[in-house]
Amino acid sequence: MNKTDLSKYNNDWFDEGAGVMKRTLWYFTNSLFFINSFNPVSSLKVWLLRMFGAKIGKGVVIKPGVNIKYPWKLSIGDYTWIGERVWIDCLDTVTIGANCCLSQGVLLLNGNHNYKKTTFDLMIAPITLEDGVWIGAKSIVTGGVTCHSHSVLAVQSVASSDIDAYSIYRGNPAIKIKERIIE
Repeated sequence: MNKTDLSKYNNDWFDEGAGVMKRTLWYFTNSLFFINSFNPVSSLKVWLLRMFGAKIGKGVVIKPGVNIKYPWKLSIGDYTWIGERVWIDCLDTVTIGANCCLSQGVLLLNGNHNYKKTTFDLMIAPITLEDGVWIGAKSIVTGGVTCHSHSVLAVQSVASSDIDAYSIYRGNPAIKIKERIIE
């Protein structure tokens, strides 16, 4: 039986999409203005994200304590809300549509490791949240998942496969519990 051997781990193939200087500058910017809960100014955060290459729509609200990796791989549509302590782990592209809500403590995690390989290889895949999606507090969306238009992922749920439009999902793994009707 084979065993994991992390001494052979190698992700040289992975491209962060920026040079060392840009990544280092973002690390300090993220720490000072995003992760740091003493900065409540959303408009400054939106401006900084745009300066680092993120595509950010109008009216976007970013609460304190948000952690974003590699913003140049991030796109957020108009009037979307990003709640306190959300972590957007942009190892691959993350696309968030318009009028979405990411509640407190949400994790968008598009990187993982291949447990079947002795080398524990890095695996990445994009995440897409279409318009009107609501991700409940402390929920997780994993790589390769699309949350279709106006879907809901309930509090503390895990979406590891696509979520249907106008549907409410709950649990780990998340399963469809009912249709979402907007009046």
